[in-house]
Amino acid sequence: MLSTRSVPLHESMEFWHDAVFTALVGMDISAPGGTYDATMRTDRLGGLQIITVDCDPGRVDRSPRYVAGGDGSQVFVAVQGSGLTQAEQDGRMTELRVGDICFFETVRPFRTTYPGRFQQKIFAVPREMLGRGEADLCALTGRALRPSGGLPALLSPYLSRLADASESYSAAVGERLGATVADLLAATVAEDLDEPSDDLPGAERVLLLRVQGHIRWHLADPALGPQAIARAHGISVRYLHRLFEGEGTTVSRWIRDLRLQECRRELATTVDVGADLGQIAHRWGFSGPSQLGKVFRASVGLSPTDWLRQERIRRDGGEQPWPATA
Repeated sequence: MLSTRSVPLHESMEFWHDAVFTALVGMDISAPGGTYDATMRTDRLGGLQIITVDCDPGRVDRSPRYVAGGDGSQVFVAVQGSGLTQAEQDGRMTELRVGDICFFETVRPFRTTYPGRFQQKIFAVPREMLGRGEADLCALTGRALRPSGGLPALLSPYLSRLADASESYSAAVGERLGATVADLLAATVAEDLDEPSDDLPGAERVLLLRVQGHIRWHLADPALGPQAIARAHGISVRYLHRLFEGEGTTVSRWIRDLRLQECRRELATTVDVGADLGQIAHRWGFSGPSQLGKVFRASVGLSPTDWLRQERIRRDGGEQPWPATA
C-alpha cells in the first residue's frame, strides 16, 4: 500500500508520479492544485498484476515520449470502482461509469481525465495471455464495455471482487484465478470483436467459462465431479457434458488434466519428491500418491518420480521436455 499522505504535502505529486511509474508505466500526472491525495494498493494473481487506486481529480497522459521508453509489455484492463473517467485512445473518447471496463494499450499514447475523486481497479495483463495482436486490441481501446449483458456483465463484478480480496489468496489459488481471468478476458475480446468462440452460443460460452472458473476454484476437492458441478450451477449433467463437447473433451478429463498440470508444476519445484508426493496429490484433489501415479503413467508413460528425473535432465541440457497434458 502506497499513500501520498506518507510524505509532506508539497512532495505528494512527485511521490505519486514515481509510484505510478514504478507500478504501471511512465505517465504525466497533473492535478488542479499541484498537490495530490491518493493511495495505491498492488498485488498479483499469477501472471497478472492488480493495482487499485483511489485518487483526487486530475489528468493522466501516456505521451509518446513515454511510449518510446519501451515499457509497454502489458495491456491495462480497468474497472471503474467509483467516480467518472474520461478515456481517450486511438482517436476515440468514452466516459467510464461505475462497473464499466476499458482496455488501454500501453504501446500507444492515451489520456484519462478524472473530474472528481475516483477509484479504479487496473489489471496489468501480459499481452501474450490475451493471444491478440495490436490490430485487434486497437479496436477495443477508447471504448467502454458496459456490464449490462454478455461477458462484461460477468467480468466486471468478478474483476472487482478479485481486486478487493486479492490479499486473501494463496500463491497456488492466485495462479488458478489468474488463468481464469485470462480466459475470461480473451473470451470477452472475442465476443466484442464478433468472433465465433468454439461454436458455442454467447450465453453457453459465458456458462462454460463460469463452470471452468468453478472447477479451478474447487480443484482440491476430491468430490469435485460432474454431478456436483451441475448441481452448483443449476443445470443437468447431460447439459454440462454438452458444454464440454465443444472443447473436444469431457468434464472429468478436463478436471483430471488440470489437476495433473498443477501437480507437474509443483513437482518441478520440489526437492524430495518421495516426501512430498502424498501432500501434492491431496492438495490437488487426488486420493493419494497411488492415484496420482496411475494418472501420470496413463498420461506421459512415466511415474511421477521418473518424470521428475527426466524433467531435471532436460533442464540441465539433456532431453526434450515431455508434452503438456493440459
